Amino acid sequence: MSDIKNFRLAEVGKDRIEWAESQMDVLRIIKKRFTKEKPFRGIRIAACLHVTSETANLMITLKAGGAKAVLCASNPLSTQDDVAASLVKHHGIPVFAINGENRSTYFKHIKGALDTKPHITMDDGADLVTEIHTKRKELAAGIIAGTEETTTGVIRLKSLAKAKILRYPIIAVNDAETKHFFDNRYGTGQSTLDGIIRATNILIAGKTVVIAGYGWCGRGVAMRAKGMGANVIVTEVEPIKSIEAAMDGFKVMPMSKASSLGDIFITLTGNINVIRTEHFKKMKSGAVVCNSGHFDVEIDLKGLEKITKSKKTTRDYVVQHTIINGRIINVLAEGRLINLAAAEGHPPSVMDMSFANQALSGEYIVKNYKGLDKQVYDVPKDIDVIIAKLKLKSMGIVIDKLTKEQSEYLDSWQIGT
Repeated sequence: MSDIKNFRLAEVGKDRIEWAESQMDVLRIIKKRFTKEKPFRGIRIAACLHVTSETANLMITLKAGGAKAVLCASNPLSTQDDVAASLVKHHGIPVFAINGENRSTYFKHIKGALDTKPHITMDDGADLVTEIHTKRKELAAGIIAGTEETTTGVIRLKSLAKAKILRYPIIAVNDAETKHFFDNRYGTGQSTLDGIIRATNILIAGKTVVIAGYGWCGRGVAMRAKGMGANVIVTEVEPIKSIEAAMDGFKVMPMSKASSLGDIFITLTGNINVIRTEHFKKMKSGAVVCNSGHFDVEIDLKGLEKITKSKKTTRDYVVQHTIINGRIINVLAEGRLINLAAAEGHPPSVMDMSFANQALSGEYIVKNYKGLDKQVYDVPKDIDVIIAKLKLKSMGIVIDKLTKEQSEYLDSWQIGT
């Protein structure tokens, strides 16, 4: 019960999974405990996540905890086919994912994962939840809760909850501090630029990089681009984030102005059509445009097609559009996640934190689902703190503790100046 590209790739995938595992210290500690305690005994879990070596270690951890787990891809271009093969061959975990799969196959794979009738869903973009709420409503009664790992997915799910049509509780793994600090800021910051460099071999130093969106992901990319010598411009719609970007030392302006100044454009907003036809027409010839938001909707590619006279693929993941004014626009990875399409996504030590949150949130669901309403919940604070402590321990970092006097001072309203 799997649909993967080639079982013969499994040995290569096994090596990749083991390499990632060696850098995922927190998840390894959790796996050791799960192996003994089996918190997921009798629980079926369907996960729609990026099929990478890091995700493989989450799935192996869930299985070690007693779960019957199945995995499908949350993005057609991020699947590592050798990893998928190894999960099936060496670990007996069903996988539905093929790199480059078309839209029809993508949703067929989601259907395959849901056919297992899961008790828990784990999403990276809320596609499982959406499918359940639209086409597989009969499954909702058997689902105790789910998790969501992306900003985009949390937005979708909170919209369902606000409309009072969310059919089961969701824990917003994305919003855990130990997730967005590491994954969104440090992970996306490094891996986005890694993807751009691998796709183009472009020099970042001296370039003007336009970053659309100054959430945690945008902050991370801006920080890393600046560190590599780029001149960074931020475009935003939210006043507070705009002030923050300005105070962090970046130029802030509308895309209508930035479009004529940038050499490299990166979208990280979670919204649609952030870069549109009017922006393409103003861009320098040779501008590079890419997306690091979850879905391929942030760049208006249909609008670009309408003003394109000709196009050709010049490198893997680079399509060169010659538009009606004669200028060239280079679009990377079909507007999909550049860090996963053209590179390998986040380093294992980053995903260690995200997947530790997934694993412990899943355990929390099993223990507490009867007391949860049909809404979106934050990751419990004590889980966040546990993960932070485990990460510090794995890094060999020891921190201070409050003295008894300090604790009493902080707890008292009577002690003043």
